[in-house]
Amino acid sequence: MTPSARAQAAIEILDEVIASARDDGPPADAIVQRYFKTRRYAGSKDRRAVRELVYRAIRRSGDRPANGRSAMVGLSQDDAELAERFDGSSHGPAAIDGDVPTAARLLPSWVESELSPLVAADEWAALLDRAPLDLRVNIARTSREAAAGEIAGAELTRLSPWGLRLPPDTRIDDHELFETGLVEVQDEGSQLIALAALGKVGDLILDLCAGAGGKALAIAAASPGAGIIATDTSRPRLSQLAPRAERAGAVIETRLMDGGREAEQLADLNGRCDVVLVDAPCSGSGTWRRNPEGRWRLTPERLDRVAAIQSRLLDIAAPLVKPGGALVYATCSILRREGAGQAEDFLGRHSSWSVQDVGFEGGRADGPGRLLTPGHDGTDGFFVARLTKPC
Repeated sequence: MTPSARAQAAIEILDEVIASARDDGPPADAIVQRYFKTRRYAGSKDRRAVRELVYRAIRRSGDRPANGRSAMVGLSQDDAELAERFDGSSHGPAAIDGDVPTAARLLPSWVESELSPLVAADEWAALLDRAPLDLRVNIARTSREAAAGEIAGAELTRLSPWGLRLPPDTRIDDHELFETGLVEVQDEGSQLIALAALGKVGDLILDLCAGAGGKALAIAAASPGAGIIATDTSRPRLSQLAPRAERAGAVIETRLMDGGREAEQLADLNGRCDVVLVDAPCSGSGTWRRNPEGRWRLTPERLDRVAAIQSRLLDIAAPLVKPGGALVYATCSILRREGAGQAEDFLGRHSSWSVQDVGFEGGRADGPGRLLTPGHDGTDGFFVARLTKPC
């Protein structure tokens, strides 16, 4: 592919990404892969170059552009070489003539007022840096020092006692340690959420929004002798946990929930759980390093919906906690309404509950909990609070 053809390919992919973000379709990575499946003439260098252009344009545009050409014209404002590719050639984009570039923004304009006050403007760029690849070592079966010795380029994570960090784009899915369940891909911040929800021998721990079970697996590895139940309303997500647990040698009970009937289906656990983890559905703003087009998917209406879900899940979880037990609330978000604001509202509805230390280093105090951010901690963005039920 010529340089101009690569620019045109990036525009076509961006058109699909923008439409997908508007309609809640597949992520950018999936769109890039699908695009090149039908274009076998593109070599590996072409694919890498086009993908880089696509993601540079996405990271530059906080507000969703009108189309792919607009996004690429905006990117070309600071890239003279890219601007030259708009040459009107047979496989390239038409010349830039009267195009109005999109304004360069890191965050959607309406989101700025929703951010936690801890996320100052000088941290915004870190939200869009390329994220490293973090692994969680299965400490029930090996040490992270031993695992690090078998993975080239691995470094011990600073905050998580279970983590390893590798450069972006490192492949691990065909490594023996991954195939045998000795390591799992998990951001260091996500590992810290699991650290806040550990139990002791004989405890019952419920992961209420388990998804594919990453945090449940981490809890199982570090809480030998505890009973662990993982629930979710998504069959496709929850079905991924059983093979992962078998590979890791973990015993985890799973329950598929019907949305809207969770309280009824969990009634047998009322007052029995030592720890309930509510890793609630959220905006995903904490993962914008990994999924920068997530900024284009988030709308005020969607934020309202997920905030209502978070509040409902917290109220479902509260009766499940035994007296003296803990409710660990977490979101992969840097927005105050989903983090400290949500925890404060819960405490307002349950005034006898108290705030407990989350049990890990890192982050900054944010209302009743702690906030982890890429700029301050080098992790994805997470809010976590550990709230204790009165005896």
